[in-house]
Amino acid sequence: MDEWVDIVDEDDQVQGRTTRRAMRQQNLLHRCVAILCRNSQGQIYVHRRTEQKDLFPGMFDTFVAGTVSAGEHYDHAARREIAEELGIVGPIPEALFRYRFEGPHTCSHTAVYRVTWDGKLQHQASEIAWGDYMTVAEILEKSATWRFVPDGWAIFQHYLRAHQSQ
Repeated sequence: MDEWVDIVDEDDQVQGRTTRRAMRQQNLLHRCVAILCRNSQGQIYVHRRTEQKDLFPGMFDTFVAGTVSAGEHYDHAARREIAEELGIVGPIPEALFRYRFEGPHTCSHTAVYRVTWDGKLQHQASEIAWGDYMTVAEILEKSATWRFVPDGWAIFQHYLRAHQSQ
């Protein structure tokens, strides 16, 4: 069964609901979360999406991210995503900022979070093909040859400019 999502306006106010499939097909403005996972040494978890993903298959991302379900709060979606995709349960993700992204394949209001985790990670096999912690320098070096998810990369660039020292 297709997941229901809220469709929002430029002010992030709910205008209606539709299925995730219709939202993707029509590239409707919706809500997302993006969680930056760091270890205590400050390295950032980077992963490659599976080839079965409906959007940006096989690309790399610096965020665990996902669509906020209809009626769901951003904070709940952030906790749900890190639990589903990485098996992280317990820490409360720290809200950092909101980011408005508009691209040819996705348009979203994204709530961006950060979590520090040194425990074991358990990949969701349908979402993540590979992942590891990397330094910012390593990520930037890899960006010359790796294809990163467009919205995630834009958000990561904003994070580096505004929040990296935190």
